[in-house]
Amino acid sequence: MSASANISRRTFATGLAVLGFGRRTSLAQTFADLGGDASGFASVIPGKSFEFPRDHGPHPDYRIEWWYLTANLKDSAGERLGVQWTLFRQAMQPGPQRDGWASQQVWMGHAAVTRADTHRYSETFARGGVGQSGVEADPFRAWIDSWQMRGLDRISALTVAPLEINASSAEFSYALRLEAGKALVLQGEAGYSVKSERGQASYYYSQPHFTAAGTVTIDGRPVNVIGQAWMDREWSSQPLASDQTGWDWFSLHLGTGEKLMLYRLRQTQGQPYLTCNWIGLDGRSVALPSTSIDMIPTATTEVAGRTLPTSWRIVLRDRAMTIETIALNPASWMGTRFSYWEGPISFTGTHQGVGYLELTGY
Repeated sequence: MSASANISRRTFATGLAVLGFGRRTSLAQTFADLGGDASGFASVIPGKSFEFPRDHGPHPDYRIEWWYLTANLKDSAGERLGVQWTLFRQAMQPGPQRDGWASQQVWMGHAAVTRADTHRYSETFARGGVGQSGVEADPFRAWIDSWQMRGLDRISALTVAPLEINASSAEFSYALRLEAGKALVLQGEAGYSVKSERGQASYYYSQPHFTAAGTVTIDGRPVNVIGQAWMDREWSSQPLASDQTGWDWFSLHLGTGEKLMLYRLRQTQGQPYLTCNWIGLDGRSVALPSTSIDMIPTATTEVAGRTLPTSWRIVLRDRAMTIETIALNPASWMGTRFSYWEGPISFTGTHQGVGYLELTGY
């Protein structure tokens, strides 16, 4: 565990007043309770027309959104590494946006690096309205404290590239440059991503075509790295139904150059809700029917007092695909204030490649 993550958790738990949170604002209202009542916030409805670069920026009328990047990398010796950079925004209350310390927007940043023998993470929080954290659409820039995801001079709104990202803690740092030769893709049905049979949904697009190059430093030892990266953008006001407990989410880079996004949302009763988008070599994203998908845990790992499904068999009958996934580091637990498992994986079978797995709600 990163020392800075430990400090962030303690100071956040005892320092809400410093950030301007009143006593009536509970932690459950910030970055939690995703299935709770969303009255007063903007609704996600079908038929949205996405506009770039505008939609690269924040949507403060919606309760929650994120800018989420993961990278599968190798160093010059062929050793595999993973990198995560995430910025979350959540509105504590609906209504007209307020300025300065009165802002109802709260920001949270997570950063991590993973090798087979170690997993390091850090976490930071900020109040909106005072410049400590935020996102600007044009020119694109997302930041919290000194962590930054920034568009370079010739950035394209349709590829959201080139970008540079950086983050650091007492135990690790990284700086990567990201390029993309294909446009971003809309997930779900034209960017409308349904999460349950009851109609919960988000607006969701990705840039799965990034190539990455840069430096990762762990315990003061820098290495040069290259690889592939994937950025997800999602915003909603109620992304989960009240009876959904969490998700198992995959982003996969196939050796053929095709991409795959799929997840299952677990429910207290009944079968999980499944979603999958196949991204072809032409960059087109196609939603596959849930009836053609099997997501089967094949091995578990005990981490932080939890039993987590860290190996999977995935079957896509529409694509004649059967793969077995394995985690680079099964202990990739993000012991942050709102904890989850996140780490790089590889897979074999009818298709080979690398990707990322996220497990929440365990």
